[in-house]
Amino acid sequence: MSTQTLDCRRLLCPMPVIRTQNALKELNDDDILEVICTDPGTLNDIPTWCRINDHQVLSTEEVDNEIIFQIKK
Repeated sequence: MSTQTLDCRRLLCPMPVIRTQNALKELNDDDILEVICTDPGTLNDIPTWCRINDHQVLSTEEVDNEIIFQIKK
């Protein structure tokens, strides 16, 4: 199991979801993807996309105008 970080700061919908999708395709099962976003729409978009595609959002944290997701493939 490994952890990768994806920087989606300053990207607007739908780019954070598209980049998350592309990054998860490159990971192995049970790997973790940390996604850092600034678009508040990702609070709904990324968890919804993960639910539809059978990925697990382990945590969502808001720190200094950034939203940080931990997603398990």
